[in-house]
Amino acid sequence: MGGNQDEDAEVSEINVTPFIDVMLVLLIVFMVAAPLSTVDVPVNLPASAAQPQQRPDEPLWLSLGLDRVLSLGNEPVSEGGLQAALDAKTGGDREQAVFFRADKEIPYGELMVILDELRVAGYLKVALVGLEGAAAAADPGAAP
Repeated sequence: MGGNQDEDAEVSEINVTPFIDVMLVLLIVFMVAAPLSTVDVPVNLPASAAQPQQRPDEPLWLSLGLDRVLSLGNEPVSEGGLQAALDAKTGGDREQAVFFRADKEIPYGELMVILDELRVAGYLKVALVGLEGAAAAADPGAAP
């Protein structure tokens, strides 16, 4: 038989095309999902020199913007409806920490009104959020 022996030999190379396809699909999925996992309520936070604390995987964000609109996550909360919105979001779990963000231009009295509403609603674990680390050092208006 005059056949070529190279045709019958096994191919020992790995086909990486399916691997590259899977990696590109995963890249697209993460590029789409990453912006959805953040809070989109614009808040100009005050700076803080405190050490950053560990956050849960899915923190419960309560934001008060300069326009005085209170938001739970990305959803606006009606006036007087904070407790109902928190109960719906947490399933009534009042031990869950609430991360409260407020614009630095909001008067202190308005912050206290929201903190009192949280206390009355039974949500006593409240973390106040500020700018962390290098961002705090770069802010010339930061208080020591």
